[in-house]
Parts: sequence; C-alpha cells; structure tokens
Amino acid sequence: MTALSRAHSFNAAAAQYAANRPSYPPALLDAVEELTGRPLAGARVADVGAGTGIATALLRERGADVIAVEPGDGMAAEFRRALPDVPIVRGDGNALPLADASHDLITYAQSWHWTDTDRSVPEALRVLRPGGSIAVWWNTTAFDVPWIAAQHERIANHCGVRQPSLARPDDSRAAQLAGFSGLRFVRRQLRWSRVVPLDTHLANISSHSAFLVLGETGTQEFLTDERARLREIFPDETVEETYLVDLLVAARP
Repeated sequence: MTALSRAHSFNAAAAQYAANRPSYPPALLDAVEELTGRPLAGARVADVGAGTGIATALLRERGADVIAVEPGDGMAAEFRRALPDVPIVRGDGNALPLADASHDLITYAQSWHWTDTDRSVPEALRVLRPGGSIAVWWNTTAFDVPWIAAQHERIANHCGVRQPSLARPDDSRAAQLAGFSGLRFVRRQLRWSRVVPLDTHLANISSHSAFLVLGETGTQEFLTDERARLREIFPDETVEETYLVDLLVAARP
C-alpha cells in the first residue's frame, strides 16, 4: 500500500476522524508563539493538510487570521461543517495554492510526513514572509506507558506495518527526517494526556491509515479482541491516552 493511498484513505472516515482523534494541549500553542517569537493573534497563518480542522480551530481561537489547505474531498467537507467561517482551499504541501511571501506562519499538524520534503520545504519558504516560520508537529506515541507500547506492537503485527522504533530521534535526526537540515530550527516536546471512553479510544485507533486500508473485516476482528484486552486494564471502560507532542519550528532564512 502506497503512502498516497494511505493518505487518501482518511477521506472515507472523515467524520470518525473528527469525532475521535485527539486535539492538542494549550501548551503547544504557547510553545509555537514562544519559538516563533510572535503572538498568533493577528498573524497570517496557513494550516496545511488541515483535515477536519482540529489544529485550525485552535489557531483561530488564538486570534490568528488562518486559512486552511486540504487535498481530500471528505476531509474538506467535514472541515466546512465544523468551521464554516474559515476559508479553505484545495491543495497540499507539495504545491501550495498561496502567493509568494504572503504568510507569517505555515503549520502542519500530523500532515508533514505525507509531503515530499524536497518539494514541501521550498514551497513553505516561498509562501513565508521575511521573518516567517514553519511549524510542524505530531501527537506521538508514549511508548514508556506499557499498555500503549504493547497495543502498538499488536497493531503493527495485525496490520502488517513496521513497528515504530521505541527510541526517539535526537534533534539532529529529527531535523533531517523533517527536511529541515540547513535551516535554523528549534524543537520542543510536550507530554499530555486525555481521558476518554473505551469506545472513543477504539474509534480513534481505527481511524489511522493502517486500519483504513485494512478493511472492515480485519479492523473489526482486531477491535473485538482489543476491547476484551482493555477491559481487563480499564474495567470502568475509561481509557487514559498519553501523548508526546513533537514540535519543530524552522525560520525562513
């Protein structure tokens, strides 16, 4: 299964994605302001790969003048339902439908890894004003929580995907993976958690691309077994999900 087909798989599950995926802690937006050296209020921001608008909504709440960029039909439709007053244009990080030197900040929440950084980095720099910044971030897995690490191993085995490394890349390697080598960048990692019903947790994990391309039968087989396992750990069917947000901010040279 190609990366492109996995990226487009979200469109068929946009409502599930919007209802069950985690958002981000307020400290993340505080860090973005600190590391970019300017408030979000009044900043002209493009949120690329905006999906259903989870990050876009937070940026708007901070007072940013934000426009969303989203390639997928299903995700864009869900975005318009959730944020009807926020402009959204169709496109992706590899070819931004935005003017040169038009934005103070370009953000990519969970979406940067779907881009080709040989193309998306120059595109972001083209669209940024002098002094502008690129901010990319992900909710990453807290592998030091035993039940979470065990679950991800089961997911990898069931879906036939590569088990992610338990070792986090250092700053240099993280910048290289993000395509930021040669740029002035800073990194911040923020730990947070949310408490959700078991049904929400299962809907969250099954909204990931590994399950969306697997199909209904294979997904339901996994979820049935996983529900039984998690009921033993969380008998009240309330699950604490723990995340580590990995944030990188690069300045336009």
